[in-house]
Amino acid sequence: MEGSFQLLACLVCIIPTESFARTKRDTTGNLLNTETHSALAQRWSMQVPAEVSAAAGEAAVLPCTFTHPHRHYDGPLTAIWRAGEPYAGPQVFRCAAARGSELCQTALSLHGRFRLLGNPRRNDLSLRIERLALADDGRYFCRVEFAGDVHDRYESRHGVRLRVTAAPRIVNISVLPGPAHAFHALCTAEGEPLPTLTWSGPALGNGSAAVPSPGQDHGHQVTAELPVLAHDGRYTCTASNSLGRAEASVYLFSFHGASRASAIALPLGALGLKALLLLSVLAAHVAARRRLEHPVTQDAPSRPQAQESNYENLSQMSPRGPPAAVCSP
Repeated sequence: MEGSFQLLACLVCIIPTESFARTKRDTTGNLLNTETHSALAQRWSMQVPAEVSAAAGEAAVLPCTFTHPHRHYDGPLTAIWRAGEPYAGPQVFRCAAARGSELCQTALSLHGRFRLLGNPRRNDLSLRIERLALADDGRYFCRVEFAGDVHDRYESRHGVRLRVTAAPRIVNISVLPGPAHAFHALCTAEGEPLPTLTWSGPALGNGSAAVPSPGQDHGHQVTAELPVLAHDGRYTCTASNSLGRAEASVYLFSFHGASRASAIALPLGALGLKALLLLSVLAAHVAARRRLEHPVTQDAPSRPQAQESNYENLSQMSPRGPPAAVCSP
């Protein structure tokens, strides 16, 4: 019996008392990461969702609430949000509240788009981001600092993942010269999910898949090359993902002169009819220039032409015969 008590005592002594993290669900059913600071009554903790998703151009709210071991704290405090990584990532928002004040005065708001939605005095650091862009995609970390009679601070270690979605947008389409008077085209598009690019045009059919160029993918952008533009006409790049599609075109026209050949490639994105008008003017100019360089002559009946004489005084000639034209050798 005494041995049993000793065994029970040993089992109790190995129960850990260090910090822990657990996951639970909030009232909306989203997963929350709950982080505790230490075994100090397990009162330092932060609750953030694992992920928040929003569309580009809209607003997103990053929830963050916390608890702390300092009851009824009303001293100065600072609320901070970082991007990228905890503790060392760049700050995108910071505000400070004076002793006894519930107003957290904004000291930093990146591009003026970050605003505190919660009340730090009520343990709420929730942040609102306006006019989302694809560049805002990433992980964010909330932090609170006490700086009065109590000096303490705590920061979320796992953070909340912000996923920004966007329909495709073609950011660049261009035609570049290659060897042997050939041309190739490049098309760059952005979006989330990452768009799929296809080229269509003369001798390509409708919807020829384009392979992304090696080393041309940058975050939310992808670039695909059309290696050879072999025929005159319209070449169209189409970008598509689950949220939509976008397209842009270039026109390739070759002009063959007497001594050389040249080509013009016109991008048709926002240019539309203006590009076609410009093309018509250029074509008319080239045609007029060719007519000037190679004028067309019409056949006319030949007429006898009198030959000029190298003699100035024709009266010295014999009056008995018809005038004779003598040409100098």
